[in-house]
Amino acid sequence: MLYETIGIVRPGNLAEVKEIVLTAGQLILRNGGVIRDIKNWGVFSLPRPVSKHQARHLRGHYFVMRYDCGIKTHDEVRKTLNVDPRMIRAANVKLGDGKLTTLSKFGEIPWKAFE
Repeated sequence: MLYETIGIVRPGNLAEVKEIVLTAGQLILRNGGVIRDIKNWGVFSLPRPVSKHQARHLRGHYFVMRYDCGIKTHDEVRKTLNVDPRMIRAANVKLGDGKLTTLSKFGEIPWKAFE
C-alpha cells in the first residue's frame, strides 16, 4: 500500500530531521518497502502550541515521506516515529486502494509557497 507521513520535528537542528527520516527509511527498505518521495518543508509555526515530552513547542520542522510497504511495516514506522523524543507530531495517511491505476495519479508531493 502507498502511505504518506507528515512529520513535525522540534526545530533548530536539520541533522535531527535527517536522522529521523533515515531511521524510518531504513526500516521501510529493510522490510521490502519502496520510498517514493521525501520532501523537506522547513520550519513553520504550529497551528497551536503543542506540549510533548515535557516541552512546549510553538514551531516545528516539517517533512513529508511517501512510501510503499506492508501494513506491519507501516505500523512499525508509525510506532518508531511516535516514540522518538525529537518528534512533535506525525500524521500517517493511506493513499489510494493499492491498484496501479490509482497509484499512478499520485505524483510529486506538492507544496504551495505562501505569498
